[in-house]
Amino acid sequence: MSKLTLSVDNRVVSRAKRYAKLQGVSVSKMVEAYLATVARPPSTVTRDAPILRSVRGALKKADVGQYRKHVSAKYR
Repeated sequence: MSKLTLSVDNRVVSRAKRYAKLQGVSVSKMVEAYLATVARPPSTVTRDAPILRSVRGALKKADVGQYRKHVSAKYR
């Protein structure tokens, strides 16, 4: 088993931990399941994969202006 260091906003981490606890899984297992799904060869990923359905809409309340500002600064 490998370790992976990620940089994630503290608020996202807090929400992920609460969600994981409610689901009875660890944040590590959630990330592992997500990465395993998206890393599959395209022929085996279905359009409605369960892990993707579970995260669909997660950014509905995201601040688009803030995201554009971040991307603009990142790719200067």
